[in-house]
Amino acid sequence: MGITDWPEHLRPRERLIREGPQALSDAELLAVFLRVGVRGKSAVDLAGEMVRHFGSLQALFAAGQAEFTRIPGLGAAKYAQLQAVMELARRAIAEELRTGPTLSSPQAVKTYLQAALTGKRHEAFHVLFLDVKNRLIEARELFRGTLTHTSVYPREVVREALARNAAAVMLAHNHPSGTPEPSESDLLLTRALVQALALVDIRVLDHFVVAGSRVHSFAEHGQI
Repeated sequence: MGITDWPEHLRPRERLIREGPQALSDAELLAVFLRVGVRGKSAVDLAGEMVRHFGSLQALFAAGQAEFTRIPGLGAAKYAQLQAVMELARRAIAEELRTGPTLSSPQAVKTYLQAALTGKRHEAFHVLFLDVKNRLIEARELFRGTLTHTSVYPREVVREALARNAAAVMLAHNHPSGTPEPSESDLLLTRALVQALALVDIRVLDHFVVAGSRVHSFAEHGQI
């Protein structure tokens, strides 16, 4: 039975409009995105299969095209649509950071970093470049590594910060292993970056480690 045959009060799209998106399950939200199912499966059935196959929304969003399209009914067009939706969400959050003082909304920073870094299967190192009022100039991935390691060069971070006339920066990287606690090498790298950027009068306001739904802030833990 297709969703159009369901009672109207049970249809995901109508429920979303009536009750808000927070009232829907993960599968129901994905069904609204999919719009239609495949032969023998409603959009909700197909969405539920997606959630079960990938195990989590984070894994689904991080999937490459080849893995995504292994599920019957999910082709290149749906993969492109999902990537576009995710990028729009990232840009909306980044826009929020640009239009007001970044430090007044630490949760917005964490949300942006989770959207940018969660689910990546390699380590990535991002820098948020800020102006004198702590507003976002640009957020950029500067270095990319393997599952457990990435090489970060303080000289390059300094060069990129000076090129943008940044007054301060926030640092961030992910832990694909799933634990947000910083390693000793993370602590040493942060100290090195703080010292290198201080030489050109650029402050390091925080360093975040993103691991799935958890975000570790060096500043909140007195580590910077």
